[in-house]
Order: sequence, then structure tokens, then C-alpha cells
Amino acid sequence: MRRIVKVALFLLPAILIFSSISSFAYDADNDGIDDEYEKEVAEKYVPVLYFEKKEMLYPVSVEYHVLNSNLNRSGKNETVLIDSSPSINELSEYNEVEKNYYLDNRIGTVDDEKIIDDYREKMETLGYTVYAHINRNGNTTIIQYWMFYAFNKGTLNNHEGDWEMIQITLENEKPSKAFYSQHIGGQKAEWKNVEKEDEHPKVYVARGSHANYFRYYQGKLGLANDYVGKNGKILKLKDYELIILGEEGNGNHPEGQNWMDFAGRWGDFGGEEDELRGKRGPFGPVYREDGEMWDGIEWGNSLKTLNENTLKIEWFFYHFVSIYFIILIISVAIISISIYRRREKVKKPYFFLFNINGINLKSIGNIIAIFGIVIAIFSLFNPWYGIFVDIDAGAYKTDGLAKILSIDGEHGAQINLLKANSGMIQMASLPIPFSYLIVASIIFFIIGTVGLEERKAGKKYIVRGIKFFIPVVIILLGIAMMGLIASSIIKGEETQDISNIFKKISSNPVKGNHLLNLPEYGGVYVKWGLEKGSLFLILSGILLLLSGIIEFVAQ
Repeated sequence: MRRIVKVALFLLPAILIFSSISSFAYDADNDGIDDEYEKEVAEKYVPVLYFEKKEMLYPVSVEYHVLNSNLNRSGKNETVLIDSSPSINELSEYNEVEKNYYLDNRIGTVDDEKIIDDYREKMETLGYTVYAHINRNGNTTIIQYWMFYAFNKGTLNNHEGDWEMIQITLENEKPSKAFYSQHIGGQKAEWKNVEKEDEHPKVYVARGSHANYFRYYQGKLGLANDYVGKNGKILKLKDYELIILGEEGNGNHPEGQNWMDFAGRWGDFGGEEDELRGKRGPFGPVYREDGEMWDGIEWGNSLKTLNENTLKIEWFFYHFVSIYFIILIISVAIISISIYRRREKVKKPYFFLFNINGINLKSIGNIIAIFGIVIAIFSLFNPWYGIFVDIDAGAYKTDGLAKILSIDGEHGAQINLLKANSGMIQMASLPIPFSYLIVASIIFFIIGTVGLEERKAGKKYIVRGIKFFIPVVIILLGIAMMGLIASSIIKGEETQDISNIFKKISSNPVKGNHLLNLPEYGGVYVKWGLEKGSLFLILSGILLLLSGIIEFVAQ
């Protein structure tokens, strides 16, 4: 027994030393969390990334950007080159946000696609990379997955470098919520409402902007009118390298991670106007949103919650074209069957609209009606209404006229706001391609002239002409109501000028302009009115009315 005690006492120091070394090895990144636990939990909830079929860029290692960039500093009136070949380790020395450091990709600019082309050429050898960051706060574990893209080519803005993030929170080791980054904000959802493959959340990445969505049919409503889908590349854990990030702030990260301390922009800094238009590169993970994204708690709580009713609306808008064509085909088929059944009673030429026989009133009426239909088709490819603003100075300074409201046949209605230091931001949209509805009405009108009796032609043409006016009338009524809406929403003396602008527009919605002189912004010029598409619709309506009158006279 004494011999066993002596051996134990002899081995005790070695055991203690070995235990300390083992304990140290399990937390090699010095973040206070067991490394094996980090790896296990990060792999367990790692996302499945679904890309839209036309996506050109995928998550890549930051080394690609660093190796191709100059490290610069932006001064008041000059750009200072610090290093034309910066290293990952060197970046940790530039950890002051106010110094305006930035990594400018030498390969291209925000105004061309050279960076995209270079990435595409090297994509197969670069592979795919996702970074994971684990943070614990009591019984809460925050798992973040950061993705870096070489370029952001979105519907709102373009810039070099793009950082996006997915966050999963665990309460007592059980997943409770998910948070997806989207442009300047994001969206959150209860874990039960997240689409999953086993325990891996499905993430639908928007084309170009790389905003992250919970459903493949989202993106049409909201900030950017994003193109989202599940018809492109799919990346799972087996497809990309998952790198666990250590603790920030001391420059002693695991090998290759000192870039985390870099407090500059991951892309060209540009001038003040580039910041306003969203052309400036983003901050890295540690410095995004003044560090709130990296912390995860405040940022996550501030996001809007996924709404089931909104999802239904988004599903409808996403599938609108498919639904439209299904209804259109069924309707045309039913009408065609009806025409076929009474084919013996239909006289040639079958389409009354194309019954042009010599120079007579009936033929002239039909020719004018055909011109009206052709002009209506032209309206589909032109904007219908617009409100523009040109601001001389201040945080909302614009480079010429910026369109803050747009209505057209292809994209529906879009309301964009000038957000200080963030460029144009889409506030709301009604993404219905109205042109499809007009095309359907034209098709039904033409089919409706099959076997049409002469005595009914005039009425049919007039009714069709009146219907071409309806979209324009609805637009003008909607604009006319803006003054009332503005008065109820916009309050206070500071926003009185904005309220007055809306009232000015609503008082004469057809066309107008207004110039304000504001202390902080200089001259603010506002221009609004009907555009070519609406004018074409009005003209087509007039021609159909005229053709209808001629057909009545011809009887």
C-alpha cells in the first residue's frame, strides 16, 4: 500500500502538469470555450446555403481579398498607400476605426466586373469558406457563421467585399432562434419556424447582394427587391471549409486570423458620395454595427420577426407569374373550346378586328383599333410614373435626379428612400408586373373579336379604350392621396417641409416640380409626373374610343 502511495505522490506533479497542458490545448484560441465543444456545436448547426441560379460569387477565404488588395488610408483630400502587399498578420496593427483604413482590390472597381471575372476564373481552386464564431453568455450560446464574398453586385448598390452573417442562439444547449443578415438589417425567427435539413438551417442567399432569407420565395418585399431561389448551387458542410474564429482584440489569434482586428473597410473607401450610394466596402465582423453584430445580442433583438402572414403574401408575389400563366392558359383554353363549338356560325375573316376590306369606315375603325393595341404594348416597356429628387448638399446629397418612387409595368410600384450615408434604400414595393395583366386583357380583347357582330364592335372597342385609362386613373388617385397620408404620418416642425412637398405633389399629381432651399441641404429640387408608359396607355385608350365611335357610325 505504501508503495502505491509513493508512486502516486511521485506521479502527481506530472499528472497536474499534463492536466494543465491538456486544459490549455482544449482552448487554443483563448476565447474561454472548449475547442472541441466549439467544433462540435459549429458543425451541428452549420447552415445549408441555397443560391439563385444566376449567382456569380460564393463565400471565399479572406485571403483572396487581402492578397489582391492595397492597404490604404483615406484622408480629407488624399489617399495614402500604406502597403501594396499587406499580410494577414499585419492587418491587426490597423485597429482604429477613425483612421479610415481600407483594403482596395487592385483587380477592379465598383464600376466594372473585373473582380467578379477574376474570382470566377479562380473559383475552383479557391474553394468555399465559412467562418464560425462561438460566444457564451450564461446559459445562452451564440453561434455565428460569417461569409465573405469578393464583391457585392446587388439591386441597390455595388461595392468591393461583402460580409454576411447567420446566427443561431441556444438556450441551455437547445436551439431557440435564428437570425439572418439582410442589407443594413436582418430578420429573426423562432427555431421551429426555420426550414432545416436535420439540425442545419436552410439559408436562401439573394443573387448579388447575398442577403439571407428564411424562404426561397422571399426578397420581393422589403429593402432591395432581391432575387432569391433554390435553383442554383447548394453548399453544405462537406462542400466548404469551416474555420472556427478565436477571440478578438489582442493580435494573438490562431494562425491566419489576425485579420479580425482590422478596423478598416473590406473594399474601396471612395468619396463621400460613394458612401451615400452604398459603394464603400463594409467593416469586418468585429466592427460591424459598432460591434453589435459580433456581440449578437443587441443586434439580434433589434431585428424584425418572420411573419407567417407576410410569408403568404411573399409566396404569392414570387409565384405570381406562374399563377398568371396557369390562369391565362386555362381561360384561353375555355374560350377557344367555346369558339370551336360555334365554329360553323363564325364567318370569315374570323377576327373582326382584322377585317380590313378596302377604304371604308369599318376598315378605318379596325386599323385605328390595331394601332391602339400596338401603342398599349409599347406602354409595357416604359415607366408609368416617377417622383425624383435632387439634393445639393448634406448627408442626403444626390448625384443628379434620384428616383424615389417608380411605377412601371415590369416591376410594379417601388418606393425608395434616401437614407443618410447608405444610398438608396427600398422602403416598400408592390412587385406585381402590371404589364402581364394588360397583356392578358389585350389577348382576351383580340380573341373576343372572333365572330364579333358589327353592331357590337363599337361598344367593345369603347369599353376596351376606357379600360386602358383605368391604370392611369388609379395611379393618379394614389398619388393624390399622398398628401393626406403624409399629414397623418409626418409630424413636427422639422419635417414640415417634407409634408409640404407631398401635399404639393398630391395637389397636382399629373405633372409638376418644386424647389426648396433648406439650411442643411441647400437646394432640394423635386420633380414628379406621368411618364411615357402612362402617356402611351392614354393614347391607346383614345384610339380605341375613336375606333369604337367610327364603328358605330359605320353601322
